[in-house]
Amino acid sequence: MPDLLRRRLMMAMALSPLLHSFPLRAAPVDLQRIIALEWLPTELLLALGVTPLGVADMHNYNIWVGDPPLPARVVDVGLRTEPNLELMTQMRPSLILCSNGYGPPKEKLTRIAPIMGFDLNSGDGKPFTTARLSLQELGKRLGREAQADQHLAWVDNQLAAARQRLAAYRGRPILLMSLLDSRHAITFGKNSLFLEVMNMLGLENAWQGETNFWGSAVVGIERLASLRDVEVICFDHDNEADMQQVMRSPLWQSLPFIRAGRFQRVPAVWYYGATLSALHFVRVLERALETH
Repeated sequence: MPDLLRRRLMMAMALSPLLHSFPLRAAPVDLQRIIALEWLPTELLLALGVTPLGVADMHNYNIWVGDPPLPARVVDVGLRTEPNLELMTQMRPSLILCSNGYGPPKEKLTRIAPIMGFDLNSGDGKPFTTARLSLQELGKRLGREAQADQHLAWVDNQLAAARQRLAAYRGRPILLMSLLDSRHAITFGKNSLFLEVMNMLGLENAWQGETNFWGSAVVGIERLASLRDVEVICFDHDNEADMQQVMRSPLWQSLPFIRAGRFQRVPAVWYYGATLSALHFVRVLERALETH
């Protein structure tokens, strides 16, 4: 009779909804075996002090992101849109990080390892705020909550100090752009990481035109002629040939900010990054404004 009662009690507990109201804790993640297929989660991982086992498209990471640099031991796992799934399988990752809505179908990735996806923004047009939440979520998943909190506190201190240093530049509209080819530029405004950071710094963004979900807009260079009395910051990304071609054109030479000598080229900053990209942007912007 005691055995029968015990079995019935165990069965009742197994079927009880109360038992299932507690989420199962995810298996511990081997921090040395994480692959990041997109650069935003790569950055989140580095912000937590974790070096990825593999990263997609490292060549272009070095061109478009660059800071922070990736250690030489990190393995390039192919394109961000089409990573080498066979290689990734052989690497036996403990976790695959990706960006939601970008890259290969998630069902292909889950055959290799558990995955964790991140958004550039949550639909509210605040990528920096979303990045903070994503960092905390990743920190919790990896058991590095303390590192996430320390990093965010450091970021807040850096931004507060930069806001004070840049107080003299408030009220001076700043156009942020990058050249795509000899006829088109990409500009940044509403919904962008850069705009949210500039708002925190008290700075004015000159681009008030349309932007997409990610906060950028591809425009013909002739559209820039309507922008007057602005400071222009142009991010380079290994595009010297296109820059030289554009800068020799009569259209470029006629632009108001070129005639006024208010154009500066600066190192690349990843437009669609997280907290480290935000701070890199602040450093680049501050150097450009102070030396102009």
